[in-house]
Amino acid sequence: MTHSGLPEQNSLPRTARSLPIALLRARETVMAPIRDMLAESGVNEQKWRVLRVLEEAGPMDQSLLAREACLQLPSLTRILRTMDEQGLIARAVDPADRRRSIVSISDEGRAVIARHAAASRALFAQLEASYGSKRLEHLLDLLAALDTIDLPAAPRR
Repeated sequence: MTHSGLPEQNSLPRTARSLPIALLRARETVMAPIRDMLAESGVNEQKWRVLRVLEEAGPMDQSLLAREACLQLPSLTRILRTMDEQGLIARAVDPADRRRSIVSISDEGRAVIARHAAASRALFAQLEASYGSKRLEHLLDLLAALDTIDLPAAPRR
């Protein structure tokens, strides 16, 4: 810090104004009640995202599913193995490329979504009422725009 209270040119921003930390804090604010909602079903937040993406978009290959559900492919592979064992998803070999696996939601996976749909809608209605509908839409627009920025990777040491 300089004598004026401003950060020095080469210092990092205060954690209270750090975008990565602010995004993590906001994520926890939103995800904590969702985790509580899902706790009774044996479906964690990662499985919930996979189910939601598959239910919305339909069958897809694992690479696209990983991207759409915000999961690393190796993590998704492990998650899908468990979800397959639980009967939440089905996997099939892509007839056009036998190396690829196509994943789809099963009836049991749809039932999990149906069991939590009312609670999920209530959580987001509460969020919208507390935060404001217009502010929430604006925030979603800003986050979607932020997602389009292609930042360079940090140099490796």
